[in-house]
Amino acid sequence: MANKNIVILGGDGIGPEVTAWGNDVLKNIAEIFGHTFSFQNELIGHAAIEATGEPLPDKTLDACKQADAILLGAVGHPMYDNDPSKQVRPEQGLLKIRKSLGLYTNIRPIKIFDELAHASSIKSEILKGSDILFFRELTGGIYFGEPRERQENGEVAIDTMRYSKMEVRRIAEKAFEAAMTRRKIVHSVDKANVLESSRLWRETVNEVAKNYPEVELVHMFIDNASMQLIKDPKQFDVVVTGNMFGDILTDEASQIAGSLGMLASASVGDSVGIFEPIHGSAPDIAGQNIANPLATILSTALLLDISFGMQEESKAVIDAVDAVLKEGYRTTDIAEQQTPKDKILSTDEMGKRVVAHIKQAVSVQ
Repeated sequence: MANKNIVILGGDGIGPEVTAWGNDVLKNIAEIFGHTFSFQNELIGHAAIEATGEPLPDKTLDACKQADAILLGAVGHPMYDNDPSKQVRPEQGLLKIRKSLGLYTNIRPIKIFDELAHASSIKSEILKGSDILFFRELTGGIYFGEPRERQENGEVAIDTMRYSKMEVRRIAEKAFEAAMTRRKIVHSVDKANVLESSRLWRETVNEVAKNYPEVELVHMFIDNASMQLIKDPKQFDVVVTGNMFGDILTDEASQIAGSLGMLASASVGDSVGIFEPIHGSAPDIAGQNIANPLATILSTALLLDISFGMQEESKAVIDAVDAVLKEGYRTTDIAEQQTPKDKILSTDEMGKRVVAHIKQAVSVQ
């Protein structure tokens, strides 16, 4: 039995709708397996700006620092997208919480559910068997480097790509440790033929690799990696890369799975972690009860495994999602043209079926 405190950050758009089902899944897991989970809801993003004027209020950050794990929905609102005059933006809350909590590693599994292979634009024979684990450095690189500014009356913009050996070493070690439990292959992605920061990246990854002689290390330039990811995704096992390259590659990899609504992620460091779906806030469908909750539910599986070390509970969640998909149930984003109408579920209906499968599977054991 375990006592754990989980902070729920619903955020913006569909975030509160999908995190409600993540919360419900965790509550049921706790009841079934005899744990005690307490839940605390806090504000982030546009919702926080509307309520407090800040994208990450001190109250939210303080609660997150005291939590055992954090489940995040989504952050973002269209009113900020085309108005550069707005100095306070929802995404600032994300960057600040990652930095404040030292969440330097984003872990994103890309695994194909056979029943959804049709949802990808890539041929199924290329996709089948793909199972990739991305490690994206999250608190360094060009998103955080200084200086970042406008010069010459706003006519020139400067962003700085900066990495230290320490930043590269700590995420490389996590990637190699993960590879030891998998196929023992690490692809390190950089742009060392052009960028000095990438040359330091490659040099440091080589140093780390010496401590893992069983793991095969493959260096790949970002442009080639982008092509290979679509051409032959099965060649990849563990991929480690910098902040900007990882941002691009993991969104590209979402096409392999066929829908952003199916992909979970974890942002971790050396203490508390944030677990979230990779889809955005999708304000165009917010409040319509049609958002896919499965990525958030799969994020709870990552939370249970990575933060709490509860492998059996994590597997129960994943198996329940798999069972619902095998029965042919879909939300609108993953439905085929031939999917029967009675198999296309709302957010709430999909969440209820997953929870029912968790209860059923565990009661059978």
